[in-house]
Amino acid sequence: MSRSRPAACALAAALVVAAHPSAAAADWLITPFIGSSFAPETTLLVFEEGAGRRLTLGASVALLSDGFLGLEADFGHTPGFFEGNDPQGLVLSSRVTTLTGNVILAVPLSITRESLRPYVVGGVGLLQARSKHAAGLFPVGENLLGVNIGAGAIGMMTFRTGLRFDLRYIKAASGADAPLARPGLSRLSLWRATAGVVLRY
Repeated sequence: MSRSRPAACALAAALVVAAHPSAAAADWLITPFIGSSFAPETTLLVFEEGAGRRLTLGASVALLSDGFLGLEADFGHTPGFFEGNDPQGLVLSSRVTTLTGNVILAVPLSITRESLRPYVVGGVGLLQARSKHAAGLFPVGENLLGVNIGAGAIGMMTFRTGLRFDLRYIKAASGADAPLARPGLSRLSLWRATAGVVLRY
């Protein structure tokens, strides 16, 4: 029993080291991105025609190891999210902003080398919705817990620069449904597709 205990401790230490790569085996990836939101669902208000499909801007900062594990902070901003195509619509201004902390699981560099590197990503954070309506009717001002899950790929063109393609589903995980909401419909959810330039440090 006494002989097996040191062996078990050594094995546990090896697993911890393998699961948490050192900083020398990881890269900082800074990615400003541009894209679009689409397929929205909400109980916050009735959508105008064309609402929810808007330009999205943002950036992410990730620490990605040579193995499979990475961490990411992601910021996305979608102005005009609740506004439709009608210039005389009731929504005067609006936005949806997300700030999340995520875990990345990527195909190790030992397999992909410097070619296209697929990954899956998911995490939690802040989902903020704002809107201003004509005559002050039904304004939206919500700060919600948000969850997101998605997938993408990173391709390095040089040692320092590359491209990243990303698709995510973002959903509010807090807040009560509106009285007339359909059962099971979240207060706010959307898909986000983006592409960005990767800067590696």
